[in-house]
Amino acid sequence: MKKTKNKWMKPRHNVVVTVLGMLLHPWLVGKHNVALTPIPKKEKRQYLILMNHQTPFDQFFVARTFRWPVYYLATEDIFSLGFLSKLLRYAVAPIPIKKQTMDVQAVLNCIRIAKEGGTIALAPEGNRTYSGQTGYIKPSVVQLVRKLNLPLALFRIEGGYGSEPRWSDVVRRDKMRAYVSRIVEPEEMQQMDDASLLALIQTELYVDEAKAEGNFAHPQSAEFLERMVYTCPDCGLSPWESHGQICRCLTCGKEVRYLPTKELQCADGTFPYHFAADWYKAQCDFVNGLDLSAYTENAMFRDTVNIFDVELYRKKKKLYSDVEMTLYGDRITAVAGEEVLVFPFADTAAVTVLGRNKLNIYSGEKVYQIKGSKRFNALKYVNIYHRAKHLREGNLHEQFLGL
Repeated sequence: MKKTKNKWMKPRHNVVVTVLGMLLHPWLVGKHNVALTPIPKKEKRQYLILMNHQTPFDQFFVARTFRWPVYYLATEDIFSLGFLSKLLRYAVAPIPIKKQTMDVQAVLNCIRIAKEGGTIALAPEGNRTYSGQTGYIKPSVVQLVRKLNLPLALFRIEGGYGSEPRWSDVVRRDKMRAYVSRIVEPEEMQQMDDASLLALIQTELYVDEAKAEGNFAHPQSAEFLERMVYTCPDCGLSPWESHGQICRCLTCGKEVRYLPTKELQCADGTFPYHFAADWYKAQCDFVNGLDLSAYTENAMFRDTVNIFDVELYRKKKKLYSDVEMTLYGDRITAVAGEEVLVFPFADTAAVTVLGRNKLNIYSGEKVYQIKGSKRFNALKYVNIYHRAKHLREGNLHEQFLGL
């Protein structure tokens, strides 16, 4: 009993996976029209599963493919939800990891589970795609793969962006597929150098949905696209607002329609981006060309938000409601009555986006979570923070902007 109590893996996890799998499978397949290819039970063994990240339900696609307990690396945000977090820990024991940081404890927990005979899964992008293209994969994932020395299952999710873009609140039902594209045995990995192994992971997990295909129709197909976009090809930095199938620049009035094929269409025919991925890339290029010194006195953006104090792995407490938060080229400020919070980029450990549009600011020993309206764009804060960091460190040609 004592040995079982001290283990990460518990017998109850098998029960939870079996029962929830039977209950959720019809709903999951029906909601997303996803085609799954289960691993036969006779082939049950340990794996390290690496997957691309497209929808909020990707872990369920993995679970219904492997059908035995899988231990997922999960952002610390789900561990700060009070009773719900305790329930998740009890039922499936996810592995907490601090987003955008080097989390040694998360690696040690993975090693512990691997030694106990468990299967581990993670999305090496560290973020769900905003654009429909698989994002940046840190080279450090190779060190984790080698440290665990487990059979590597590379898991591809296709059609998830068309079905449920990160910036959207609705599901557009067409066709999806989630499957193991390749299994790499430890013996094969030992014959590969780090660059080759990283290239294999990147290639197998790369999915590009910037293609005119499918029929992902929905009356609110463009709703909340402004969670991703904050630049206009005509105006530069600019807020947008969406309703139904249309997204509109609030500076110049340009309107863009989001089509069922995932294409973008402008009424006057002058919009230069064919897909959201084109817009996303152009936006990153624009930010990577910004002289942020021009925005140390003049604000880039202002938002009305709520601010929470996050007690990691325990709970969140609301500190301020309906405060004005301002983005500058070198800092973020928030004015709450007579109190002013200032987060200089030079003294801020990380700025990250969670879920669709929540923002975490890691300042000293404190973690603040920012929640705005449904139209709040958290991405711009992350992108500008990383641009400022690159400029400060002299990495003038670095393109990575946090996602």
